[in-house]
Amino acid sequence: MTPSPSQATSERATAPLSRAQHLDLYYYMQLNRQLEERMVRLFRQNKIVGGLYSSLGQEAVSVGTCYALEKRDWIAPMIRNIGALLVKGVPPRDIFTQHMAKFTSPTLGKDGTSHFGDLKVRHIVSPISMLGDLIPVMTGVAMAGRYLGQNIVALTWIGDGGSSTGAFHEGLGLAASQRAPFVLIIENNQWAYSTPVSRQVPIQDLADRGAAYGIASSIVDGNDVVAVYQAAKYAVDECRAGRGPRIIEVKTMRMRGHAQHDPAEYVPQEMFDYWKARDPITLYEKYLSENKIWDAAAKSEMDARIERELDVEQKFAEDSPLPPPELAEEGVYCDGCHKIEADWKRAKSEVSPPKSSIDPTWRLRDLPAYTQAAIAAGNGAKIPSQAPAAAPASSPATQKSAAAQRVQPQQEPPATHAPDAVAEEPAVPRVPFGRGPKDKAFRQSPENPQNKPTYSRAPKQKSFAQNPQEKSFSKGPRQKPFGKNAPGKPFTKNPQDKQGRR
Repeated sequence: MTPSPSQATSERATAPLSRAQHLDLYYYMQLNRQLEERMVRLFRQNKIVGGLYSSLGQEAVSVGTCYALEKRDWIAPMIRNIGALLVKGVPPRDIFTQHMAKFTSPTLGKDGTSHFGDLKVRHIVSPISMLGDLIPVMTGVAMAGRYLGQNIVALTWIGDGGSSTGAFHEGLGLAASQRAPFVLIIENNQWAYSTPVSRQVPIQDLADRGAAYGIASSIVDGNDVVAVYQAAKYAVDECRAGRGPRIIEVKTMRMRGHAQHDPAEYVPQEMFDYWKARDPITLYEKYLSENKIWDAAAKSEMDARIERELDVEQKFAEDSPLPPPELAEEGVYCDGCHKIEADWKRAKSEVSPPKSSIDPTWRLRDLPAYTQAAIAAGNGAKIPSQAPAAAPASSPATQKSAAAQRVQPQQEPPATHAPDAVAEEPAVPRVPFGRGPKDKAFRQSPENPQNKPTYSRAPKQKSFAQNPQEKSFSKGPRQKPFGKNAPGKPFTKNPQDKQGRR
């Protein structure tokens, strides 16, 4: 029996986590939840400026995936990925002050929610409100890192609803064709605002979309933080080894509405009850106890530490001033406020001519194996000896079997048609970017439109027209113009002495 994607992931389990790493995962998940619970209270006190988006029930996704990265790697979070910011080293005070639009926030109070980043130290790209756009952006980050020799991996998240945007598919097409070291986490939290997944996509597993681009994908329980970490760590390692992008679909549940203003009354209560029993923090606490990784005293100490830290950070945020009015006119345009330059980790000569020079000519051996096999078998080759013989009349069953073979272009070629065997090119000459006007053979070929006679239905002395030259194309006599009014009269239905109105 073929294992499911999630089973395959478990078979490729990474090295086991240490006790300190296990406790780290719990610390960041609980810090994420307690931080958001405090922001809910601040929102109700009118101290949060703008919207507030909860990740309740999804903490294992942000923490588990980001924990699999290294410090040099890049992330681009969305509104429910506060846990990833914490793992990357963003202090809770930055998240508090950002949502409260304080002068001490990362954006100096000029932006709200989680719209901030850190390009210099923590390698965090700010969220983009147009969902899906982070995918091509982070694909570009991954490609740039490879070009500069940084050996980084870029990771971002997308929701189930965002996986239906055009940027999602365009970005994955670019990542796949360039084999970018890029990991995409699809957070299937069951709802695209108020639309259930089953009403907006025709498939059950969103990871299946990766097959259209040749991207390996897996599915994991998004409420099991250890499983999420292992799947992410494997995907990151594969990307860093140069084996192309990866997709991970995490099955989880958004336990609150789209934002604080949304009571989520459209969600069946039975659905909330089912996922509440599978709370990621509760499940992980049980895991830590059963595996004797901690005891009650260690848990109490961890919870007290989180409480103390958040008390200090929240007080700092509440005591911070709002931005001064004159700040509004500053920072609109960059006037030498920061320096932009590439962080090279390799010699520039490696990506500069002559080392980077390539031959812009495609040869048969450069094409995929199935293309070589088709040409070697005579499919499309203009050589009579290689043309396939006419097949006898076949039954509908035989025709159906032949059609099934035609829709499988990715099959490996037979052993007799190995790449070396079809490298001979007399039958199919190499083609520099297609046959065009610059190809001498093409210019002299009868297939060139310039070598073919001009198509004309009329004799050489006559133009292609149905009317003689002295006749105008009209329904009336030759001396009368094509119109209902006599010469000299305006084109109107009313007499000249009356206005053209009723």
